[in-house]
Parts: sequence; structure tokens; C-alpha cells
Amino acid sequence: MRVVIATPAERTHFLNLVPLAWALRAAGHEVLVASQPELAPSVATAGLPFAPVGRDHDLRALTRRMYSLPGAGEAVDWDDERTWRMPWGVLRVHYRQVVAFWWKAMNELLVDDLVGLCRTWRPDLVVWEPTTFAGAVAARACGAAHVRFLWSLDLFARMRGLFLERMREQPAASREDPLEEWLTGLAGRYGVDFDEELVFGQLTVDQVPPELRLEVGGEVEYAGMRFVPYNGRAVVPAWLREPPERPRLCLTLGTSSAAWYGGHSSMTGAVVEALADVDAEVVATVPADRRRGLESPPPNVRLVDYVPLHALAAASTATINHGGPGSVLTSMAYGLPQALMADPRLFDTPLLARRVAGAGAGVALGAEQADPQALRGEALRVLGDPDLRRHAARLREAMLAQPAPAAMVARLERHAAERRTA
Repeated sequence: MRVVIATPAERTHFLNLVPLAWALRAAGHEVLVASQPELAPSVATAGLPFAPVGRDHDLRALTRRMYSLPGAGEAVDWDDERTWRMPWGVLRVHYRQVVAFWWKAMNELLVDDLVGLCRTWRPDLVVWEPTTFAGAVAARACGAAHVRFLWSLDLFARMRGLFLERMREQPAASREDPLEEWLTGLAGRYGVDFDEELVFGQLTVDQVPPELRLEVGGEVEYAGMRFVPYNGRAVVPAWLREPPERPRLCLTLGTSSAAWYGGHSSMTGAVVEALADVDAEVVATVPADRRRGLESPPPNVRLVDYVPLHALAAASTATINHGGPGSVLTSMAYGLPQALMADPRLFDTPLLARRVAGAGAGVALGAEQADPQALRGEALRVLGDPDLRRHAARLREAMLAQPAPAAMVARLERHAAERRTA
């Protein structure tokens, strides 16, 4: 069968899709990645065919500028029950902004070309990551089956369900559904009617262990798949191939946080200094252009520009990270206890940190707690607490119990045969 994998030009989102893409290719299927031109180098590195669609987005630069302005508002935590108790007028404004400045802004740049590609290439199946609603529209426009592929917790479905609940409580004159309004217009251009399948997919592939999944109601059909860490082309250095002589603490504050908001880079030096007397080898991934104040790191700290996270996690005892799904799931795949310094501006990271901590496999620090000394204390805890290690090992086993990408191929073959209409 022919498979289009649709994603915006967000490298971390795409990397999650690579193991499934290669499982499909290894089974003999044709796979074509469709994204904005900026993603071309990452797709080429993964060895996959690429079709550029639409124009590149500049949402990262826009978002950094927005949050740097005086008086910039705080990010909304969409899993916080207080958010859903906001007055309806306030809540719908926040939801409208997510739709307009993230989902609409991203999809409008690629939808015409993506629909054109699918109508010409005629895939049997379209796999789309959860912000690429254009993938569902393109699939329906050409008669293909389609599948939504998650790279984190399904906060998208949860917030959709909660928003619709609040909307239905309002008088008819006050109801507003920005997502339906936008998607109705978008889909209508190509002769496609709106329904919630354009939001949830016909099937959703979920890499999160079942214990951590969210309650989202009956709209979504999930198919669990094992998370396979993939970090792109990588060279494993000689020092990482040797067994560590003492506990090893991985310190990574992520690429997404830095790209979108400047991340935690301003406090990295202070965190490294706070870990100077910890009885562990601290491996800190800090790009050379962000090492101000780190010209002479403590003896127990190894600074590296980049190292493949899966290789580092496999040789580590514990981790401090920013709560991004790539870092969290990779650490989970190797059974590492985690200290999670989630950035509330990154959509899903506070929720993911809470879920890992709630499962007993890590500790979550709120923004107000994430100072260097607090992180030092949590570093000692994740390095030495046997209960955290036990629960982290349990989550690892739960991940390994899910079907591998190769086993998911047969499920997708059946799905395409049953649901395609042309």
C-alpha cells in the first residue's frame, strides 16, 4: 500500500514517526513524508522519501517575540481543572487563540499542496501527527484511510472533550466552537464535510504506556505501540561506549524549549554549579553557543554539544530534563528515574511531568520550584531513591509490552483495507 506521513516542519514531532515509517517500508509499503520544505534535511537524514508541501512557518520566532514582550500573559495549562472553571467568555478566547495562532496558522500553509499531493499520488493511508488536521482533510478528499499518531499524552482529545462540555452548558446565543468553524471552512474547500473524525482520526496510535493515558471519553479509538527512541543521525562517542565508573546523571533541557522560548538556557550554568558536589558524573548537553558561565565546569561535569539521547539514557542512572515528550519517553524506555523541570509554555510538559511523578517514576518541579538548589536536591533523590527506580523499571516494562512498530503494520494494513473509500 501507499502511505503518506503528514507533519508540520517540527523536527521533534517527525522523529517520533520515523520508526513506524521504516517498519512500513521494511514490510514492503511505499512511504512518502509530506511536510514544509524546512523539514527536508531531517527527512533525508532518516533515509525517507520526502515531498515538500506548502510554505515554511515562522511560529517559533513569533512565539519567542510574543513571550518576550512586557506584560506577556502566562501560558494556559489545559489539564488544570482551574482552566475549565474560567468564565466561559475567557475560556473561549484562550481556545480561540490556540486554534488561530497554532493549528490554523500551521495548517493553512500546507493544506492546498497536501490535498493536491494526495489526490495525485493516491495513498491508501495517511498518518498524521495530532496538529496536522490537514492530513485528515487530505485523506478524506482522496478517499484514503487515515490515522492520527501521538507524540505525547493525548491532551488534544482531552481539551476538545472538555471544551465541548463547557460549550453545551451555555445558552445557544453564547456558544462558539472555533475549531469546528475553522475546520468546516478548511474541509469545505475540498468537498469534505466536518465531523469529529477530522479532529480525532479514524484510529489513534499511542506510544504512552496505558497507565499514563488520559481519560478522554468514547470518541477516540486507540492502538498502543511501543515507543522506539530515534534521535536522527548520530555518532556514539568512545567515552559513552565504556561502562561508567560511578552513577551517571543526564542533564538535558531540550531542543523544543530553546527553539520556541529560549528555554532554560539562562539558568544552565547555575544548575551545573549546583551539581558540583553530587557524587555522580553529570553529562550536560549544552550547545557551544549557550555556555556562557560554563567555561570552567566542575570536575564531575562533562559538557557535550550533542549526544544521541537514547545512547546516553542507556548508559545513565537518572535524568534531569525539561519534560518534553521526546526526553521523557526516551528516559522512560530505559527505566530512568526523572526530575522534570517542565516549562508551562510548552503545551503538554506540565501534564506529562505530573503523570510521571504520579506513577512514582519521577519528581515534577513547577516553574516556581525549578531553581538550581531545588534541582540539586531532586538530583540526589532520583539518583538514590530505590522506589523511584522500581517504578521507573515498571513503566519501562509496560512500554516494552506494547506492540513494536513492525507489529503495528498489520493493524494499519487492515485499517486501510477497511476504511479507504477509493
